[in-house]
Amino acid sequence: MIRRLVLDVLKPHNPDKIELSKKLSRLKGVDGVNIITIEIDKDVENVKIVMEGQDIHFNIIKKIIEDFGGAIHSVDEVAAGKKLIEEVRTPQDISATFLR
Repeated sequence: MIRRLVLDVLKPHNPDKIELSKKLSRLKGVDGVNIITIEIDKDVENVKIVMEGQDIHFNIIKKIIEDFGGAIHSVDEVAAGKKLIEEVRTPQDISATFLR
């Protein structure tokens, strides 16, 4: 079962983020939805969608986003299992950031 899903999505301005978040948050198994604007263009916006819940169904989420005229660019994070594991920084992460 998927408990956290982070998506990079390109969507038109309308329907807006509020309507999309309401639709996604009403789904069975979803406890919460955050939609954060990353970039805005004339006709579209790039958003990060963060969802948490007990049993998130990716295919249903994908269909809703597509019905709203959006497209998933990437699945940036997925967490599954009995509990959520928070990301832990390692020395490799720190050195990779330093090299950028």
